[in-house]
Amino acid sequence: MSLQTLKKVLKYLGKYKILLFISVLLSAVWVILTQYVPILVGKAIDKVVGIGNVDLAGVVTVLIEAVIITGIVALLQWITGTLNNKITFGVVKDIRTSAFNKIQQLPIKYIDSHPGGEIVSRIISDTEQFADGLLLGFTQLFTGVVTIITTLVFLFTLSWQTAVAVMLLTPLSLFVANFIAKRTYSMFKRQSETRGEQTALIDEMISGAKTVKAFSREKHVEEKFNEINARLEEESLKATFFSSLTNPSTRFINSVVYACVALLGGLMAIFGGGMTVGGLSCCLNYANQYTKPFNEISSVITEIQNAFACASRVFELIEEPPRSKDGDEELTDVEGVIELENVSFAYSKERPLIQNLNLSVASGKRVAIVGPTGCGKTTLINLLMRFYDVDEGAISVDGKNINQVTRKSLRTSYGMVLQETWLKSGTIKENIAFGKEDATDEEIIAAAKAAHAHTFIKRMPNGYDTVIGEDGGSLSQGQKQLLCIARIMLSLPPMLILDEATSSIDTRTEQKIQSAFQKMMQGRTSFIVAHRLSTIESADVILVMKDGNVIEQGTHKELLDKKGFYFELYNSQFEQA
Repeated sequence: MSLQTLKKVLKYLGKYKILLFISVLLSAVWVILTQYVPILVGKAIDKVVGIGNVDLAGVVTVLIEAVIITGIVALLQWITGTLNNKITFGVVKDIRTSAFNKIQQLPIKYIDSHPGGEIVSRIISDTEQFADGLLLGFTQLFTGVVTIITTLVFLFTLSWQTAVAVMLLTPLSLFVANFIAKRTYSMFKRQSETRGEQTALIDEMISGAKTVKAFSREKHVEEKFNEINARLEEESLKATFFSSLTNPSTRFINSVVYACVALLGGLMAIFGGGMTVGGLSCCLNYANQYTKPFNEISSVITEIQNAFACASRVFELIEEPPRSKDGDEELTDVEGVIELENVSFAYSKERPLIQNLNLSVASGKRVAIVGPTGCGKTTLINLLMRFYDVDEGAISVDGKNINQVTRKSLRTSYGMVLQETWLKSGTIKENIAFGKEDATDEEIIAAAKAAHAHTFIKRMPNGYDTVIGEDGGSLSQGQKQLLCIARIMLSLPPMLILDEATSSIDTRTEQKIQSAFQKMMQGRTSFIVAHRLSTIESADVILVMKDGNVIEQGTHKELLDKKGFYFELYNSQFEQA
């Protein structure tokens, strides 16, 4: 178990220290009361031992006392269990909240470089495993320790000889448990990592099911899953096998302890060593109760090893370096003047992409960005939105460096329609109003009409109140795109980014959407990324990018007259057609 992970868990437990104190106190009380019951049993036995010494009235009195104590113990155990559940699931809730909040603070680079399913596995599966182990720790680990201590105290009061014998033999049990636990922690961590890998694969295959089937890759996917599943089985069996050795090993040692107490106590009772029959019964009960927690603790340690292995993965996510610091200024009354000065950026230092890019965009201008795949078009959009920070140089909006303004004010100043649609589970109305939650029904309908989505929405079972599933459910790709366009039509920010915004729409609807876009872009600084060059002929400026650099810029006519790279791109689309 990692000491650092333990410290982090204790930090989260600090919020519940009052509940934890009450739980510990009640646990100690009911454990002590439980330890008193064997003394009552011993008294009852002594009251019926010997001819003519039977005291039935005394036995009944003792038994009534035992029943009352047992009832109190049951009540305290229920209260303690309720408190432990409250603490455990409170801690897990806080850890999950921290992990989810951290996702909102992580740079896009982290999200892009880690499988979504693996991140989900850390927040859901790993925290669930941690909860199970933490609950066991509360319910059995502490009570086990208190049981051991109180049992020793009672044993010393009855017979110091048996107490010393027990103390000398039981450390063997702890040594065995500790020896095995140290070797199982890494096994459980590998198990958790493999489980995350499996979850990531399942997530990818569900989201890309159509692509997998379209390319007949089902067999390949099954083989990949089987390979991961086999590794998970191997890691799980190995961790479980070695951890399961703990219980039988400690049970064997505990049986030896019990036998020694029985032998020593029996000899003392026979040869007048100050041990009565009731006392012997009491000592045997305590010997059994003393060794029982060792079995429970050894099992709990195994579970805790697994729990802390899972917790360490969650804490790794929580402790990931956050995105760069947010600015303090707010962008207000944005006119849309964009300046890029000597901007350089690379996803990896070994492969430079954008170098010394300079660009000046006047307010209200429509800027089209074209170029071959991988030339840096989408990267430039990522930099404008500050999804990634520039390595060198600066980007400014209305004269303000975007590193010095808040991300929220920057991003709400842009409206984005991407080639990849995103819709959340909820009603169509909620999806359109995602960027403007206070929008009225009239505004939502007007935006849908402007995006030419109103007609198909009205045909839905409940119109605008129709609930759609994750990523649009059964809607076509074109319908999803129209809803995303309607979302922008509703918010109408001062700047626009259209990245292949009409790529999934039929030609007739595209013409209508382009007409709506023309109206929407009037007076707004707009960036248009397009592969079909015919859609950006009316742009004020066309940036032609290649290998991360703007190699040509001008109007459509000016670039054709140059007969350079844009001229070749423009004519190649007709050759391909």
